[in-house]
Amino acid sequence: MGALLLALAGGTSVAHADAKDPGEIRFSVTTATSDGPDKRRIFDFVAEPGEQIQDQVAVSNHGASPVTFTMVANDGLFTPMGKFDIRTSDQEPQDSGGWFEVQPTVDVPAGETVVVPFTITVPEGATPGDHPAGIVATITSASTAAGPGVGVESRVGVRVNLRVPGEVAPSLALTDVRATYEPSWNPFAPGSVRVAYDVTNDGNLRVGAEQQAHVTGPFGIGDTVIDRGTEGVEELIPGTSRSTALAVAGIWPVGPVTTEITVTPAPVSTGGAVDVPVEAPLEPVTVTVTTWAIPWVQILLLAAAAVLVIGLRDNRKRKKQRLEALLAKARAEGRAAAGSGDADRAPSGASAPAVTVPEASSAGSADRGDVSVGPDAPSSGA
Repeated sequence: MGALLLALAGGTSVAHADAKDPGEIRFSVTTATSDGPDKRRIFDFVAEPGEQIQDQVAVSNHGASPVTFTMVANDGLFTPMGKFDIRTSDQEPQDSGGWFEVQPTVDVPAGETVVVPFTITVPEGATPGDHPAGIVATITSASTAAGPGVGVESRVGVRVNLRVPGEVAPSLALTDVRATYEPSWNPFAPGSVRVAYDVTNDGNLRVGAEQQAHVTGPFGIGDTVIDRGTEGVEELIPGTSRSTALAVAGIWPVGPVTTEITVTPAPVSTGGAVDVPVEAPLEPVTVTVTTWAIPWVQILLLAAAAVLVIGLRDNRKRKKQRLEALLAKARAEGRAAAGSGDADRAPSGASAPAVTVPEASSAGSADRGDVSVGPDAPSSGA
């Protein structure tokens, strides 16, 4: 079981020796002539099918003890973070990594540099285009930090760019394009659209990807164009993909939002032999997707406001009903109190005296002024 430390393009690595040989193993690998290291940063080759290339690397031991390094060549690739790498030592080469011939090991005394020659033989059936690879020196050492029984493989190498002439086709493909709307928690501010997609090099040249995002809402609301350049996809080698994403701000949630992603192949310069003009069109590729920007925050705000208004209205209605009930009760109690007071003022068990006014007689009794009042009044005889 092993772990890996890697540096390419003339880097320097530090490997820790085991307990039997304490100390650090510091070493580097660079491009070289037969006389020693040179100033090239990487190897750039153009070779026809059947042609052979011979060159050298310089392996330098910066430690205090002699070290035996293992020499490995393998296919080039890029990590998900966009860093150039090669296949691990336990993986068989599938492309130009298998075209190398290099000695299996090299002994380098302490503080010394040894030049290691290598040969690349391009197969007769090699396809036109780019075939990246790398050549490295490796050493495996014990690591207590990684756990018992775990070895750490440290390797340092140089990148190799190899192009086979012929009909070239710089081409990119867009896949798995997806857009999601991310609202702002401020209901009075616009949100953003997050766009993610995969860029695949389906041609035969290593290229970067010039990217443009165009996002617009209904009737052109929030129309926004972002030119990313090659950000996130600075270089893709043939047959590989890279995932990338971006956010487009200032988008209001007013319904469907259209997102248009365009990628265009961009030549990659290394300042070496493979920077030959590419007489091929760099065709853009565009994919359009639609997502819905629903104003959830604004809907929640309106719902909360509606609940508040309804609650206030119902509260006022209940207060009015309670007040009307209290007034009705007060009026009823007032009427009841008034009726009780009238009954208390009237005398009980007495009747008013009767008053009788006799009729006038024909004999002119009215002229005599005779009046009888009550039952005890005297009566006059005839």
